[in-house]
Amino acid sequence: MWAGSFGQNRGEVLCFAQDDKLMIITNRTVPLKRDCAVIAIPAGTKQVLPAGTTVRVTQAAGTSYTVSANGALYRIEETDADALGLSGPATQTHTPPTFSERMVWDQLKTVYDPEIPVNIVDLGLIYSCEIAEHDQGGKKIDVAMSLTAPGCGMSDVLKADVETKLARLPEVKQVKVEVVFDPPWTPGRMSEAAKLQLGFDLDYGGAGTQSAFPILR
Repeated sequence: MWAGSFGQNRGEVLCFAQDDKLMIITNRTVPLKRDCAVIAIPAGTKQVLPAGTTVRVTQAAGTSYTVSANGALYRIEETDADALGLSGPATQTHTPPTFSERMVWDQLKTVYDPEIPVNIVDLGLIYSCEIAEHDQGGKKIDVAMSLTAPGCGMSDVLKADVETKLARLPEVKQVKVEVVFDPPWTPGRMSEAAKLQLGFDLDYGGAGTQSAFPILR
């Protein structure tokens, strides 16, 4: 998906991700090469960071980057990767595969919480995903998802991510995504892989565990 590197002459590391696998970059800074549209985290408001702003890339996952600048977090879309000195998304030339349920879940796993380096499926944010035949042929997908915290300003951003990615799948004619908070999300909904990745015990989120989630910065 992304390919590129931060200036090797400054001792910085190669930064890339393939097949939507997560790559984390920490303590690496780069000045923006041009004015860049960003989304403030967690407010969800759109802003523009001017060229020359020094940002630290804290997360590169799915189809976006999370950067830290001036004491705040921002999301940068992959289409603006050149502002970070990276190449944008690669052009897809292969023939689309046949639709399958696994394809839907694999696509959902390319959507990441911008503050936590775990996809929304392993975070347990997908409450349901129903696939049915569309009246006019093809498929329709209904998704019910939640957030780690009610009132998060990134709600519409993550919802749009899911809708856009699922709509790109072959045969899909309609996608409906609803953000729900009943029941409220708890850490116990995370997969074992997510808990291990974040350094938690496997019983984390069980009875007696506070529902507040420790955001990784």
